Amino acid sequence: MIQSQRTIMLFVGMATLLALVGFGQGWDVALLLVDVCIIAASMALGVNIQWGYAGLFSIGSMGFAALGGLAGVIISAKPVPGAWQAGGLGVIGGLLSALITIVLGIFVWRRLAHLGRWRYWITGVIVLAGFIIMRSLMGPAITAIEKIDPAAAGYLGGMGLPILLSWAVGGIFAAAAAWVVGKVSLGLRADYLAIATLGISEIIIFILKFENWLTRGVKNVTGLPRPVPYEVDMIASPAFQGFATAIGTNAIAAASIIVKLCYAGLFSAVLVLVLYLSEVALRSPWGRMMRAIRDNETAAAAMGKNVTARHLQVFILGSAVVGIAGAMLTTLDGQFTPTSYQPLRFTFLIWVMVIIGGSGNNLGAVLGGFVIWFFWIEAEPVGLWLIELITSGMAQNSPLRAHLLDSAAYMRLLTMGLLLLLVLRFAPRGLIPEVKR
Repeated sequence: MIQSQRTIMLFVGMATLLALVGFGQGWDVALLLVDVCIIAASMALGVNIQWGYAGLFSIGSMGFAALGGLAGVIISAKPVPGAWQAGGLGVIGGLLSALITIVLGIFVWRRLAHLGRWRYWITGVIVLAGFIIMRSLMGPAITAIEKIDPAAAGYLGGMGLPILLSWAVGGIFAAAAAWVVGKVSLGLRADYLAIATLGISEIIIFILKFENWLTRGVKNVTGLPRPVPYEVDMIASPAFQGFATAIGTNAIAAASIIVKLCYAGLFSAVLVLVLYLSEVALRSPWGRMMRAIRDNETAAAAMGKNVTARHLQVFILGSAVVGIAGAMLTTLDGQFTPTSYQPLRFTFLIWVMVIIGGSGNNLGAVLGGFVIWFFWIEAEPVGLWLIELITSGMAQNSPLRAHLLDSAAYMRLLTMGLLLLLVLRFAPRGLIPEVKR
């Protein structure tokens, strides 16, 4: 009962902070903050599924989020006919050859175990031959694709489908990558998983930055379609203009608020669904088994549980949730920017959300997502206001005043450090700790 009251009070406090932003900075700003907080909470929920349920130390959330963003491009971007004509078949052939090589390599590796060292040589020859075939097909095709209107296109484009489909596809992409990483590293020590996920994350970002044929690289993919109305279309409508006047505001402000409310509704629906399914799973026999494995792997294995297989399950599930959140972020931005995927934002902050919210508690992860992202965004403007207040008595050309004002951007890092320090000191299990069942 006390735990429930505490949870309600914390969420009410969070809602109050968001309302204060609405009154102080405008509801447009507050609703945008809400949208991003919901996405951050979804990512934190995915990491909590991995760490809180099974104790898996994965630091690859950045890569899985980027795969979700990639899904947004592949699904919703308009195809580039000239690029497909120039090198589409070559790319498809190269990808198929890579897939065949992987399948054949796995088959040979498993079937030729009795040959001893010869198995390594045969598998190596297959992989090398497959790589040569893939590059011979894709190399000329990629060169031709990137020459097609490189300023505006220079890539294959996507399927031109509704972007909402990319949310599910983003989860599938992240789950597939997690399966590959998990099959390699989950049977080893926990630190190997962290290294593997960090490595695959950086590899994914590297590919997205420099493979222009796929996502235009650092030139970014802009103008992705929306699942919600466009402000311009709403403002141009006489009926909407009359509606805005009736509620005492202008059409531009009303359109912006309504669009962000629509996004909030879509994102909230996904978050609530994932949260509900996560709670059902956590309270089920499967969830109790996962916590037992987390607390004592040796004892769980002695009872006949396949620890590695269960770890793989929960790792895939958590990564899929992060991938869905990554697709939602790309949908909100309306563009895909590979350079925006930084470890500080997509790895460190997500882990801070889980730690501060309460590892092992789904509601805690959601709250942590809201709290951390709120202070991450608001720390800089609030810090700038405080510094301006403190330095108001100084001369306008004072070097100290200029230095302090320039330091306002670092308030984010200072705020994160203070929050983490305070929570770990006074609530070491998080704001909403795990409930022992």
